[in-house]
Amino acid sequence: MKYIKDYKDGDRVFDIYFCKFKSSAVTKNGKSYDNVILQDKTGTLDAKIWDPNNAGIADFDAMDYIEVYGEVTSFNGALQVNVKRVRKCDEGEYDESEYMPVSRKNIDEMYAELLTLIESIENTYYRTLLNKFFVEDQAFAARFRKASAAKSVHHGFIGGLLEHTLSVTKLCDYYCTAYPILNRDLLLTAAICHDMGKTREISAFPLNDYTDEGQFLGHIVIGSEMVSQKAREIAGFPPMLEMQLKHCILAHHGEYEYGSPKKPALIEAVALNHADDTDAKMETFTEILEGTQETGWLGFNRLFESNLRKTSDR
Repeated sequence: MKYIKDYKDGDRVFDIYFCKFKSSAVTKNGKSYDNVILQDKTGTLDAKIWDPNNAGIADFDAMDYIEVYGEVTSFNGALQVNVKRVRKCDEGEYDESEYMPVSRKNIDEMYAELLTLIESIENTYYRTLLNKFFVEDQAFAARFRKASAAKSVHHGFIGGLLEHTLSVTKLCDYYCTAYPILNRDLLLTAAICHDMGKTREISAFPLNDYTDEGQFLGHIVIGSEMVSQKAREIAGFPPMLEMQLKHCILAHHGEYEYGSPKKPALIEAVALNHADDTDAKMETFTEILEGTQETGWLGFNRLFESNLRKTSDR
């Protein structure tokens, strides 16, 4: 198959893709058309069906796999497909792994590395808490391994939550060697737990959308509650250790305007906030650069509040 990332203006499309989104609309002249978003593991592509009543356009819905025939055009600087024909595909005609965005890193190897970091935690209570989540709770572990870290922005792919968590934890581990004042057991436990609420905030692929719990509470509050629930299962878990861990989770976005219920009051919370922000921004910038073929200035980006550009070799 031809991947979405490889299309350019003027290319013809004749392949199977996942329909991530579909909606009906009306032009200024009152003519009906359909907006569609096609997806494979390399990204998404907008598509338009200008004549949805055409005999060549089969009935289909969002979350279906469809064979699309059309032509790639450029509109306002972005590529889209002018769809001529659509056929809904049957199970067995496609390999789902080709259509869902997935981490480029090996999920088994990343999880094994995370477990090694957990075993390095010296504090018995924190290590027991982590093992209850990541070793004993097989349902949670399965969700965590496949979860994305976001609906969009950064690490929005299968294995994204694991990849982000591991990167943040490794950054925090480095901080502990550079700044010995940090409590390594607390910081690494907080790093490993900081986004675990996303396993319940965002639904699994192919939906990868906010759940009701996610909309009402958000992953920060959910994660804090998850820690409280597991801590109650551990006899004698010291209240101060639990509060400090929950504080790091509640403060890891750093500022109230970024959705943080608390501002950092512990040096470990400050370290976690910066590690989280660093990995999120590096991945976001990476995805921007990998998602464009432009070599010059890329335009203003609201997240970075700057006109971005690829680094030149000369």
